[in-house]
Formats: sequence, structure tokens, C-alpha cells
Amino acid sequence: MRYYFAPLEGITGYIFRNTYKEHFGAIDAYFSPFLGPNRDGGLRSGEINDILPQNNSRIHLVPQILTNDAAAFGTVADRLCEYGYEEVNLNLGCPSGTVVAKKKGAGLLAEMERLERFLDEIFSQCSIRISIKTRIGKDSPEEFPALLELFNRYPVSELIVHPRVQTDFYRNQPNWEAFACAVNGANMPVCYNGDLFTTEDIYRFAARFPTVETVMLGRGLLSNPGLAAQAEGHAPTDKKHLYGFHDALLERYQEVLSGQRNVLFKMKELWVYLSCLFEHPEKYAKKIRKAQTLAAYRKAVDELFAEQELRNESSFAG
Repeated sequence: MRYYFAPLEGITGYIFRNTYKEHFGAIDAYFSPFLGPNRDGGLRSGEINDILPQNNSRIHLVPQILTNDAAAFGTVADRLCEYGYEEVNLNLGCPSGTVVAKKKGAGLLAEMERLERFLDEIFSQCSIRISIKTRIGKDSPEEFPALLELFNRYPVSELIVHPRVQTDFYRNQPNWEAFACAVNGANMPVCYNGDLFTTEDIYRFAARFPTVETVMLGRGLLSNPGLAAQAEGHAPTDKKHLYGFHDALLERYQEVLSGQRNVLFKMKELWVYLSCLFEHPEKYAKKIRKAQTLAAYRKAVDELFAEQELRNESSFAG
């Protein structure tokens, strides 16, 4: 099985990606948190910094673009070509209400004529490979066959399917029947994304879809960084390994970010997921959330590692 690391805004930036690669590996491609160009194709400085080649030289990064403006998409794609990237990913899956209200992400799925014009333009003007990450519709899975037929008209390099509709957000179960429609009907390689949190989840998926060679993991990897390697037969992550990863990540954030508050914000976001790999994390996770200084944060983390054992599998359930 091939494994992709899904983008999670605010967490999986280049510092996290590089640190993860050094300590865990087992990932074939990392996808950047989406780039949101303005109408002229301009990007914020933080977005540019995140995808600079020198910040990603040790990993295979696929930059992701979120826009409904074909010209802006083309401008960003050209810039990424100049950086040496060979593929970009179009985000048609973001379910955020503010994104959807602007007819971007999963919001564009409900605008079939507009989506068709957009795809016509980007595939006619861009020389770079374009993959698509999509949901199966905005409101109903019944929208997906028409979307798949539309995608099949273009030279999409890969279709990454999260089989929920936009209005599900992350509720309800992924719709494997809709995903089967993609497996059986897509002209391009298909990758699965959605609720693979344990090795058993991955094995169950592989048994159901034996021809699918690639899965994208996101929250599953944040709650168990060793998940992909473990699914391939490696031993579960131990405390020493996880602690080393944590300390390296914390140190690098301290080197790059300004002030304790920004460092704490980054680390606390990760612990929403990572705490689920410990046996009884509740009181420690509360201390981590409430920590106002790095000293208090470090004390809470050290107590968790000293007093609780790791699970073989994360308890994260979505």
C-alpha cells in the first residue's frame, strides 16, 4: 500500500512534515495545506514559505490549491512549475462553511456548469500534472456519478476521494458504496481518504478494495504517527520514539516561531489528536490545554509520558 499524508491546516506545515519524515517516514507523498490565491494569483508570505523547495527538499510534496478562479490557479501552477514541482492538487473537498459560501472547495461541486468551465480552463492552460481531491457531492451522494463523469473528461493524474458530502463535514460514516463507483468508473488512478484511524481500519479497507493501491491518512497519522509503518508490519511506536519526535518538533517551532504563545498554539493543536495514543490521557490533556508557559506545558507532557502507557492503536474515533 502507498500512503499519502493529508493536509491539515495549522498542523502539517513544513516544520511538521520534515520532522515527521525524519522520525517516522513510511509516507510516499505529503500534501500541503491549501494555497488560497487572491484574484491575481498572489499568495501570502506564510503560504509561500511553506512550499519553498528549500523547506521541502527531503520530502515529496504536492502543493494543494483552493480556488474557483482559473486564472489564479494557472498563475500559482506556473509559479510552482518554476519551483520544480511536477504536480499540483485541486481542493474540491474542503467542507468549511466560509469556503463553501464562496463556491470554493466542496462548494464548487454544487455548481456543475461553473466547475466544468473551471476545469476546461485549468486543464487547457496548465502543463503541470493536476490531481483532484474531492468529496462525493455537496448535499447528496447521488451527485457523485455526474461529478465522476465530468472528471473523466480531463487528464486528471489522480482522483483522491473522501466519500462524504460537504454537509456531512466529518460526521456519519464514509460512503464506501459511492467510493466503489469511483473504483469501477474512474479513468484515472483512485486514492481513498476518510476515517482510517487504526491498522484494522486499513486492513478492512484493503480487503474491500484490493485493487486500490493508495490511501490518504490525516487524523489517523496525527493520533498515531506510526500508523502507516505499523500497517506495513512494523512494531507500534514506543515512548522513546514518540518523545524524540515531540521534542524535535517543539525545538524547531521554538527556533522558527516568535514567542511562547505561538509555539504553544502549534503544539496544543497536535495534542488534540496525539493524546489519544495514551491509555488515560484526560487529566494530562487538560493540563496541556491550560498551559500558559512552555515550562507548564513541558511539565504536563513529561507527566503524561511518565505516568501513562501508550496504546498499540489510537483511540481516536473522529
